[in-house]
Amino acid sequence: MRFYTRQHRFYCGVDLHARSMYVCILDAEGTVLVSKDIAAEPAPFLELIAPYREDLAVAAECMFTWYWLADLCERERIVFVLGHALYMRAIHGGKAKNDRIDAHKIAALLRGGMMPQAYVYPREMRATRDLMRRRNYLMRKRAELLVHIQNTNSQYNLPAFGARIAKPHLRREVAGHFPEVAVRKSVELDVSLLDHYDRELPALERYIESAAHGHDPVALALVRTVPGLGEVLGLSIVYEIERIERFARVQEFLSYGRLVKPTKSSAGKVLGHSGAKIGNAHLKWAFSEAAVCFLRGNKRGQALRAKLAAKHGKGKSLSIIAARLARAVYFMLKRRAPFDEERFFAQSGSAGAKGSSPNVLTGATPKGARPAQSSTEVIVPSSTAGELGRKRMRPAAQPR
Repeated sequence: MRFYTRQHRFYCGVDLHARSMYVCILDAEGTVLVSKDIAAEPAPFLELIAPYREDLAVAAECMFTWYWLADLCERERIVFVLGHALYMRAIHGGKAKNDRIDAHKIAALLRGGMMPQAYVYPREMRATRDLMRRRNYLMRKRAELLVHIQNTNSQYNLPAFGARIAKPHLRREVAGHFPEVAVRKSVELDVSLLDHYDRELPALERYIESAAHGHDPVALALVRTVPGLGEVLGLSIVYEIERIERFARVQEFLSYGRLVKPTKSSAGKVLGHSGAKIGNAHLKWAFSEAAVCFLRGNKRGQALRAKLAAKHGKGKSLSIIAARLARAVYFMLKRRAPFDEERFFAQSGSAGAKGSSPNVLTGATPKGARPAQSSTEVIVPSSTAGELGRKRMRPAAQPR
């Protein structure tokens, strides 16, 4: 967790709501200069902070309403700090809680260098990222409709469907499979909604692909060199990461993606685990799906999973593979190099991997070994790279 530690003359804490915002401004000594409830609009806010704008930092909690305030501060060249909601326990743990107290605590955390920071996602890519998240949400709703049809069929112990009802042309007679009128009506409603999703989702995906061309197409091409990763998963990973440079270490990246299990310990004793829900849930989903797709038709990957399952169990084996893929993606994007299957499996010592290969998961080269010079090229197709056209990029040579 990163804390905002820069010093300013004035500190502004904002308890932000949909229609109102409570603003508290402190000076460097902690004296309350302003404590006022105003409308959640740009004009009243700028008017209120006008006397203190010379050296002011504004902070708000990471809730659903922060977009417009962050964009306003960016336009007005005011320092904006986004507080991590789950880490701001000082707000939620007090005896009394109201907007005035919350705004003052936000300003006090900011002044004391104890404001836990959340990432302010860039405005240029934010809308496309949110549209991608919306697409994934709608796709899950579509899957729920298919599951409901199958569960209804099992409820009445009817014969299994002979065709895959996920395909539109194979589910036209699904409703007639059920003899009772009310049940048939329920299934007809599911089928109607499925047809609507099947019309809208492909068009939405095409729009997202076209909008993604201007946002680091090389990173998308690199991520898609991982076996099994298609356009949707690749876009999800690239848009949730945004810039790999914001993660100084691979451990920070894995923690952000909810791919590690933090340990609680005291005086040398392990007290359990916590923080499982702190991080990016969308990145966790993307790498979990990537692990399943990576194993599909991959004999070496399936052998690796069997080896991990024998030691850790089936469920945990998938989590381990997801974390290893995330490590690989981290170093791929850092080095601008494509996925190397030999290096990936070298970490697990499976399928005849050479011990002298650099470890794509840790970036380390075995002692006394010289890293091989890879001649692999990344082909960025014009459909992915947009205006960049067709490019070739050679990865940088590994250090000795």
